[in-house]
This record gives sequence, structure tokens and C-alpha cells, in this order.
Amino acid sequence: MLISRVALTNWRNFVSVDVELSERAFLVGPNASGKSNLLDAFRFLRDISRSGGGLQKAILDRGGVSKIRCLAARRNPAVEIAADLRDGGTTWSYSLGFVQQVRGHRQPQITSERVTKNGKVILDRPNAADRQDAERLTQTHIEQINANGEFREIARLFESIRYLHLVPQLVRRPQDYQRSVSPDDSAGRNFLEALAKTTEKVRRSKLKRIEEALRHAVPQFRGLDMVRDETGTPHLEATYQHWRPRAGRQREDQFSDGTLRLIGLLWSLLDGDAPLLLEEPELSLNAEIVKRIPGMIHRLQRGNGRQVVISTHSWDLLSDRGIGGEEILMLHPEGEGTKVYLASARPELRNLLKAGMTPAEVVLPRTAPPQAQQLSLNLA
Repeated sequence: MLISRVALTNWRNFVSVDVELSERAFLVGPNASGKSNLLDAFRFLRDISRSGGGLQKAILDRGGVSKIRCLAARRNPAVEIAADLRDGGTTWSYSLGFVQQVRGHRQPQITSERVTKNGKVILDRPNAADRQDAERLTQTHIEQINANGEFREIARLFESIRYLHLVPQLVRRPQDYQRSVSPDDSAGRNFLEALAKTTEKVRRSKLKRIEEALRHAVPQFRGLDMVRDETGTPHLEATYQHWRPRAGRQREDQFSDGTLRLIGLLWSLLDGDAPLLLEEPELSLNAEIVKRIPGMIHRLQRGNGRQVVISTHSWDLLSDRGIGGEEILMLHPEGEGTKVYLASARPELRNLLKAGMTPAEVVLPRTAPPQAQQLSLNLA
């Protein structure tokens, strides 16, 4: 199942967003334009659908409705999020609206929840039961097993969404942190435990493929395995070509940031077929490796059709001529919130791409901060 469209109203940086999505989507924009906040819309859908989650927890984890609602919002007090999904010949639509606490209620309230399948309305709230008992509007139907039977496929897809923004320090020394930076452990505090919980056959198969890739990316690298120390704690162990065999072995606390981030990226790409959100995967990686990330994702998608949404600032990543304008979401901050549009929707950009310019050459100059050249002057 593919998320083919996302629409937002009053969501963080965005007063209004309505864009189509492909199997790959690249979010490009200046700092603080809302790339992470746009990715968080997908994570919000996951959090309301997942076991142990739900609407109230998803809102609370983000600091409340006041932290989610766009500062540029005017008359409409509701935050709204909608997604269209496509599964072969079947099309789904899910939308949710909610507001801050209303008079007489201490929790945020749903203003609308709607599901359609092939254009037929399956759910439309508030309904008569909601109007008789307003407490029902503190929970979505998509989070309730006894209420989402007719559209559980949507709930399962949302729940399966994965997000990665691995922090190498958390992987090296997880014991130094009481909790992960993110409640879904996207930062990697329990990354090694997650690998260890994978069945041995599957883990060995994936590590073998990662090992083959690392031989081309990391100097003198020869092998990768998972081992446990005397306390049972899992570790990644790499073997390097060295004149002293024992000195050629290293564990993850000796890996470079780039090596750890590359291992995390490769594992995430190989781990399942659920939608995957990648936050700036180019960080700490050599430019030649970054250039190959789009092609690597494309080759994997041919096998499993996995949808991947990527935020990036990287010239090298966007230098891949195989990236189409319909895959690039450009974020442009304005006084009344950030605007989002596909590069292919702008004739001048579409024509430049057709003329042979790379996406980096076409897109990045148009998303650069207009006063960036003044930065060095101000420090002089």
C-alpha cells in the first residue's frame, strides 16, 4: 500500500499543504522550513494507530495541541491531517481533525474523522453516538480494534511506518542515556537490541549484504558480525585487514560516526517493506556514498515496492539524474507559513530538468536562504 497524497491544515509550519507522493519523495528546503515537521505528520499517523499509542498520547508527546497548531493559523482552530492510500486497484482516504480542549473537557477533542474506500464513505464522525457522549471524541476509531474492522488495513499501514535519524553516540553508549531521544527509538538507543532480536537466519542474511556494501565504502573493512559479551549484551564486531589479526577487530564503540550511520541506513532499508522516513541520511557520510543513496533505494524498491520519504540538504544526494521532479517536494517559508509544492508542478523547473540539469542544480539554489551570503560578513 502506498501513501499517494498528504494534506495538512494548521500543522506546525504549514497553514495548508496538499501534495501528491511517489514511491520516493525528497523533501528539500532551508533550515527551519518544516522538513522534520512534515515527516512528523506521517509519524503522528503512526502514533495514533500503534498499540500503546492513540490520539491523546500522540498529542501529549508533542507538547499538546498548542505546540502542533500553526502559529499562522487564523479563524480555523482545528488541526487537520489527511492521507490518500493506494493498494492495487483499491483507493483509501483517511482524515482527522482535532482541537484544543473545549469547554467542559480536559482533553483535546476530535472535530472530524472520516474514512472512504473507493469513494464510498465507511466512517464519518462525529456521529449520533458521539453527539450523545462527547467523551467518545477523545479517541479515534482508527486506534480502537473494536471500531476499525472495516478499515484495519489503513491502521496497520500507519502503524508500520518507520523513521530513522540515528545518533551514533546512543548506539555506542546506550547505558549513558535513560531513554532514547525519540519515543520510537529512531535515534538508535536500542538499535543493537533490535538487531539481536531478529531471527539468526534473517540477521545473518542482512548483515551479509551490509558487509558486502561496507567493503566498498569503508577502507580495509573485511567482515561484520553480531556477538554478545560476557553479560549477554549484543555488539556489532567488524574485522579489518591488518598485519596483526587480533588488532583488526573493532566493536561499535570504535566505529566512526559515518560507519554507524551507514550500517543503520542499510539495515533500515533492508528491514521490511513498510514506509520508511529518513532524516538527512547524508550526515557523516562521504560524498561518493551519498551520491549512491537514491539509486540504492530505487533498486531495493524494485524488489519490494517500499515507499521512502527523505529530507535532505545534500547537493551530492540530489545530483542523481534519476530523481524526477514529481519526486521532489520543495518547501518555501513565507510570512503565513511554509508552502510545499512539487518541482514538476513549476514549468520553469520542469523544463530545466528536461534540459538535462541535475535536481541539485535546479532545486537547491531556489531553497537557499536569501541572506546566507551575509553570514560571513556579520562575523567579520
